Amino acid sequence: MDAFPEFMKHPANRIATGSQATPGVEGYVFDGADGSQMAFWTCHLTDRSAPHVHEFDAYMVVVQGCYTLIIDGERIPVRAGEEYFIPKGVFHGGEPLAGTRTIHAFGGGVPRGLPTSQRPRRFRGVRAVRASDVPPRRRSRTGRETSLKKV
Repeated sequence: MDAFPEFMKHPANRIATGSQATPGVEGYVFDGADGSQMAFWTCHLTDRSAPHVHEFDAYMVVVQGCYTLIIDGERIPVRAGEEYFIPKGVFHGGEPLAGTRTIHAFGGGVPRGLPTSQRPRRFRGVRAVRASDVPPRRRSRTGRETSLKKV
């Protein structure tokens, strides 16, 4: 397969292109009952994602192609069939090759038993920062907030 199935690409779940950390990416998000989320991304261009941080754990698996993570200046190629865990608070960026498809899971953080009306309804987003703002190891959480939203 060279694309995710159509049922996974419903317009109601599409993440707004302008709010993503990587140019040329098509993404869709699905919300879990506990506040966790799954996102499916197809990278149409070879490009770089802006350094960013999540306030929750992240897990990714590359379905097709290669996504090179950049953490603390270290380049970590994650190829088709490989996976990677990024703990919350770790600044990271990346370089996907055109045609790369990835699946990401993001940790919840919503207490069990929270009424449905109080659960998150959109992708919680990332905090993007300029590369020059990212010192080695202990990094500041300053930077502008870029919320990833469904279109």
